[in-house]
Parts: sequence; structure tokens; C-alpha cells
Amino acid sequence: MSGGRVGVGVIGAGVISKEYLGNLTSFPDLEVRFVADIDLDRAKAQAEKYGVPGSGTVEELLADDTVEIVVNLTIPKVHVEVALQALAAGKHVWSEKPFALDRASGRELLETAQAKGLRVATAPDTFLGAGIQSARRLLESGGIGAPLSALTLMQGPGPESWHPNPDFLFQEGAGPLFDIGPYYLTALVQLFGPVRRVSAVVSKARETRVVGSGPRAGEEFSVTVPTHVSALYEFESGQTAQSVFSFDSHLKRTQFEVAGLDATVVVPDPNTFEGDLLLHGPDGIDTLPSTGTTSTRGIGVVELARAIRAGVPERASGEQAYHVLDVMISTIEAGESGSPVEVRSSVEIAPALPEDWDPRAATLA
Repeated sequence: MSGGRVGVGVIGAGVISKEYLGNLTSFPDLEVRFVADIDLDRAKAQAEKYGVPGSGTVEELLADDTVEIVVNLTIPKVHVEVALQALAAGKHVWSEKPFALDRASGRELLETAQAKGLRVATAPDTFLGAGIQSARRLLESGGIGAPLSALTLMQGPGPESWHPNPDFLFQEGAGPLFDIGPYYLTALVQLFGPVRRVSAVVSKARETRVVGSGPRAGEEFSVTVPTHVSALYEFESGQTAQSVFSFDSHLKRTQFEVAGLDATVVVPDPNTFEGDLLLHGPDGIDTLPSTGTTSTRGIGVVELARAIRAGVPERASGEQAYHVLDVMISTIEAGESGSPVEVRSSVEIAPALPEDWDPRAATLA
């Protein structure tokens, strides 16, 4: 299809699909055509709830010629497998994070998409929201002087107390770095550009944890990834960032601040789409209201759809997601080896969104 609204199919009808479907079905430039899941009843229920005309198997979704973008909401370990199936069927892909679990499969995904003339955009799309976009505009306008460094903190006791099935969040493809890190690292890359080197310390407080809620409450499960990561990132542009990602703290805390030559700005939580900026300068503290869209998950799919129609690069690109993946893998390698790791990938950062960009506007006739 060369014009008009963009047809979307969603693979994965689990918890996160509720927010995606609620938003995707409300964006005028998108037309959600199909919901697929290995649990056919769950797919049907979600399709009916959100007024989507089709539901069924992945194979049925991929055979639907009206679907141009596949929104891949599967679990991390099958993200690449499902994305490759979609590419083979001639579909563009929007995947939940992480992009992949290893460099080789990430490169395969990028190269396959490039060979087929397709796109593999990837969450998070939080950086398209008002908070991070406003921070980016502030830095680019010289509002804090020359940016020097950043400090980011994400600390908490872990999700097992409230999540009914937390096992996967403590296994390959998750943990605090792979689960929450993409939000912070994508925001840092948006503000400072690509990372060139990382040093880190990683640890795991316990070998097992206990499900704290739901029908499995009291059940013990294994922890196979680091649950505390402390990293120092050096950027190609010369700035640095110190970051902590931890599921081992009973003090819940999120912080994202950027220090410049003239002022320091506290940026909203990068796992959200909005929030004011606090500017700490020589004359005190100013509150800077953020401007831009406050719509939530799924705005990246709209931005991708419009980019496809316009024939321009999307902002939440596979190349950016691969670089963030490379940075996360390098972080673990640096922590395990005790030595700095050079990040081999790089990425060209797309321009900031126009301040009046609105995913709820109808722009595709």
C-alpha cells in the first residue's frame, strides 16, 4: 500500500497489549486489523474488547495483506524470531524492548530488514514524549550551557512483590538493566549521542526470589542475571554518565539529571512520557513545563507509520535500538571482566520532534 491509513497487527495479547491496543485503536493514522496470540481465546477477547475485526494465529495475521506493521509484544526471548517471521511476510515491525538478546541476532534482524527494504523500529517510545523531547530542546538551545555529564538512578526492591509471573524479569533478556535500562539509555543517547566506552560493576543479591502476589504467591524461582548494575558511560561527544540499575534496594528511587556548564536540569522519569523539568542555576530553581505529546505507549508506531508514508527515517529506529542493546551487553561484559569495554556500534540520532507533533492528529488521508 502506498498511501492512506496504515494497517497494524498485534502479536501478543498479554498484559502490555492493553495499553498498546487502547492507544493504537485511538490514533487516526492507524487501523488495527488483527490480534494474534498462541492463546486464541485471549487474542479473541482482546480483539473484541478494542473493536479489532480480526483475531487468531500468528500465521493468519501474517497472511493478512491489510497489515503493514506488525507490533511485536511477545516475551523478550522470541522477539527476534517473531520479527524475522514478520519481515519474511513483507511486514514492517515494531517490537517491544529489548531489540534482541545478543549482537548476532540483532545484526541479523537489521540486515534482513535492510535487504527487504523494511523497517524494524523498537520501543521504548517514551523518548518521543513531552518530557525527554523538552529536555532535548533545552540542551540543544544552550539552556544549561555545554552539557558535561549525567547521573541516572533506578533503584527498587524488584517486581516480584506485585507481578504475578515475575520469573522472566530475572532471566536472560531482563533484570534491571535489560528491563528498565532501555528507557534510560535511549534517553541518554538522545541527549548525548552514541556511547563509545563503558565500565561497570554487576552483582546478584540472591540466587532465588519468591512470587509475592497472585495464584503463584509463595513460589520460589531462580535468578539468572545481575540484579544490581553500576555503570560509567563515556560518549563519543565527550560527555559521561553514571548510572545505577538495581532490583536490590528497598529505597525506591528514580533520578535523571544532566549537568551543564551553566546549570543542571532534572529530567522527568524516562519510563514516562511527560513531566516538568527542574532547572538548577546560579539564581535558584526554575520549573520548566514540558511541551509535546503526553500520549503513551504506541506513539512510536504512529511516528513509524508516518515515516513510512513520507519515505523518511523513523526516530525509534532499529539502529538506535541495536546500539542500546550493544551498550547493555557491553555493560554486562565490563562488569564481568572488570575492564572497560569499547562499544563498537554507533548511531546517527534523528532530529527532535516538532513541538506541535500530535499522534492523535489525522495526517494520512
